[in-house]
Amino acid sequence: MIHSLGMDSVPVDELSNGREEAADKCSVECVPSPALAFAVRFSTRLFFLALILASTSAIRRHMLAAAGVEFEAVPSNVDEAAIKATTTDPRDIASDLAAAKAQAVSERRADDWIIGSDSVVAVDGRIFAKPRDRDGAAEHLRFFSGKPMLLTSAVALAQNGRVDWRHVETARLQMRPLSGAFISDYLDAEWPEVGYTVGVFRLEARGVQLFDRIDGDHFTILGMPLIPLLGALRERGLLLT
Repeated sequence: MIHSLGMDSVPVDELSNGREEAADKCSVECVPSPALAFAVRFSTRLFFLALILASTSAIRRHMLAAAGVEFEAVPSNVDEAAIKATTTDPRDIASDLAAAKAQAVSERRADDWIIGSDSVVAVDGRIFAKPRDRDGAAEHLRFFSGKPMLLTSAVALAQNGRVDWRHVETARLQMRPLSGAFISDYLDAEWPEVGYTVGVFRLEARGVQLFDRIDGDHFTILGMPLIPLLGALRERGLLLT
């Protein structure tokens, strides 16, 4: 269950902290049977084992589908607040949440490989959750204005209730000074979509106007270090080499 085509539309950017859209399965096109038979000749594991994303985040579903990875999306239902209460380090929080999500679903889906992922935004040492409402989003943007933002994303793989692999990356985004008029106009155009993001931006939309400089991996900023994940899937025989 590996090859697929991409989705028809690009979803909003979602950095997960518990407010994820409900979905039972990623929308991907079916693999033509001749192509599937070709894959089976290389490895029967490609046919029998499922690959599951322990998240219903639209942007993470889109990244995997666009990369040609077939998968099922299953919510993890982990207690994120409890995990966040154990540490204040953004890298530890992102890594622990990704691992916990993968492990939780893995305990319910024996033998299948589970992907867990999470992202954390920190500005001036303060970790931000998604805004409560539009006024909260404006407050966040005023706080972010002119400051560097550290966006940390982590991804983990688990099988049979055990985390087998994890990876963490951090990107640095320098937010430019934002005027009150810009913030108002920006939210007129981007709300409520940016309410699903901890950084109050969609990089593939008007969010790109928020920054003077961006240093870091594009997929990490979107919410999941995709290149290292694809390598880990190949190492485990879940993608063709």
